[in-house]
Amino acid sequence: MEKNNKLLTIGQFAALHGINKKTLMWYDEIGLFKPATINPENGYRYYNYYQSPILETILLLRELNVSIHEIQEFMKKRSAKNLKCLLEEKIKDLDQNIIHLQAVRKTLCNHYQNMMTLLTMDLSEISIVEKEERYLVTVDIAQDISFEKEVELITAETAKYHLGRLHEASYGSMIPVNSLQAGNYTDYTKLFIEIPFLTPKDGLHIQPKGNYIRAFHKGGWDKIPLRYQTILQYADTQGLTLSGFSYEKGINETVIDHIEDYIVQIEIPILN
Repeated sequence: MEKNNKLLTIGQFAALHGINKKTLMWYDEIGLFKPATINPENGYRYYNYYQSPILETILLLRELNVSIHEIQEFMKKRSAKNLKCLLEEKIKDLDQNIIHLQAVRKTLCNHYQNMMTLLTMDLSEISIVEKEERYLVTVDIAQDISFEKEVELITAETAKYHLGRLHEASYGSMIPVNSLQAGNYTDYTKLFIEIPFLTPKDGLHIQPKGNYIRAFHKGGWDKIPLRYQTILQYADTQGLTLSGFSYEKGINETVIDHIEDYIVQIEIPILN
């Protein structure tokens, strides 16, 4: 007898495909996948190797989160065309899930880096770091904008990029360097949103590649002008020319309860 004509018990066939035999019993009960034959005397189910590709197709579709109803409909009209259409739809869904997971991973890495910084940082230190170019979504704001309004603006802008959650992006504020140099330490003009895997396009803000002054401020915003004065004095002493914007970002919101413990990371580009 040829291999393809050999009958397998439900246990053997289930083991061949790495599933529980109860799954095959359920598929039979709902009419999705029937055994090749049933012994009329004892009701035992038997399968053959010809059925393996069909079962593997069902298992593949289930792995792609295709509903039982969808699979049943496909099995009634099984064809290359219908399977192609079904797989196209599920591949698109899978690609979106991959993008989502990559964004979540990048967010986790950012949080991890923030925690490493918190555990090793010297709040009084001013350092020079090298950064890669990145693209940011920005929202123009007025000086007297409330925190509540900032959250509303960020939420609305982030929604345009179809992120699953707000925590999938990083947020911060920007103040022009020329405002800082003029002593206008509250002249915030933009909010920025760093969205993972953002495709470069017109209208995005480019945070330039290069060296940056990096410093930290702990506490409320009323004391941040003093920190900026220290930063500007450091730049002047070191003969550094600052340009563009100062980029501020909170790095410990997830692990504090009081505003006096809030830490802002400040990064300002150095003109080469």
